[in-house]
Amino acid sequence: MEVLNIQTTRINIRHLRLSDLADFHSYRSNPEVTKYQGFDVMTIDQAEEFIKDNSAKHFGKAGEWVQYGIENTETTKLIGDCAIKLDLYDTRIAEIGITISHLEQQRGFAKEALLGILSFLFDIKEIHRVVEIVDVENLASINLLKSTGFRQEGHFIENIFFKGKWGSEYQYAMLKREWDNRKKIN
Repeated sequence: MEVLNIQTTRINIRHLRLSDLADFHSYRSNPEVTKYQGFDVMTIDQAEEFIKDNSAKHFGKAGEWVQYGIENTETTKLIGDCAIKLDLYDTRIAEIGITISHLEQQRGFAKEALLGILSFLFDIKEIHRVVEIVDVENLASINLLKSTGFRQEGHFIENIFFKGKWGSEYQYAMLKREWDNRKKIN
């Protein structure tokens, strides 16, 4: 099993640990952070169980979401988490998601994490395609995806019953060749 460890300038993306529990629960229990997420606010017990469950998972199993911690390397504190899932039928396709603590937003950590994940998936794992599904109201995430070169592929209207109401989503994607072209330009 592969232990994932992605290092960038300011962050380390790694497996969640029980020592992350207080930081993890701090933002995962905040309704503003979970507003557009596929999960709701967590109790401390749910957060602990989630960390334990994910500590047994490893990158590379088709169809399985694996959640990783995003650690600020300067403070060694958990500032968010991200998820990667390889497609059940074709492991050359990945879906991703990122959550940043309300205490750490608007500091460029989400973009740094996203670029680190893309570099890992495209440059190291030779993934062909990366997809992210985002709530149409989540403007911060939409702007992040656009700023990193993702293109909108789909608009799903009231396709998900979410937190008591019908929600709509966009699908964004990037191909490896688009990533490679973007690297040449930058």
